[in-house]
Amino acid sequence: MFEFFKGFGVTFSTMFRRVVTEEYPENFPPAAPRYHGRHQLNRHPDGLEKCVGCELCAWACPADAIYVEGGDNTEEQRFSPGERYGAIYQINYLRCIGCGLCIEACPTRSLTMTNFYEMADDDRQNLIYTKEQLLAPLLPGMEQPPHPMRLGDHEQDYYVLGPTLAKMDLLSDPVGEQVT
Repeated sequence: MFEFFKGFGVTFSTMFRRVVTEEYPENFPPAAPRYHGRHQLNRHPDGLEKCVGCELCAWACPADAIYVEGGDNTEEQRFSPGERYGAIYQINYLRCIGCGLCIEACPTRSLTMTNFYEMADDDRQNLIYTKEQLLAPLLPGMEQPPHPMRLGDHEQDYYVLGPTLAKMDLLSDPVGEQVT
């Protein structure tokens, strides 16, 4: 019999509290720093793509949401430092479950997840993101591919020298002088 009054007690205690309302479209609340949101295809410090078209991310995806088709680089048309690059890259966010297994499978750390979470749409075709939508924006000092390799003559130079060159770019100001 007292359980009946306990239930009403919970109802009456919450009935007179102030309602918390999120002003979602106007106030864009930030996501947690480690939130798994939209994917991003990263670039090397000179602008070449890190994706080598190995298709390991597509194989690792349990929801079959990633489609990759590799293409061959030539000396005239170079998109990545390796022999191949991701010619076609698509992620279907209607199928993606945000598990991050594709990130773990990527051998070049090309694919990462941002914390951008606003991916709803009323058209199914708009939720299939292409390579152009997933590529990281060009930062100052980067050049739009295709172009020759700038960080070294071999693919290994990109993975040995690339991180140190990226750190040097972050430490220098836009004029190119070292910041102390």
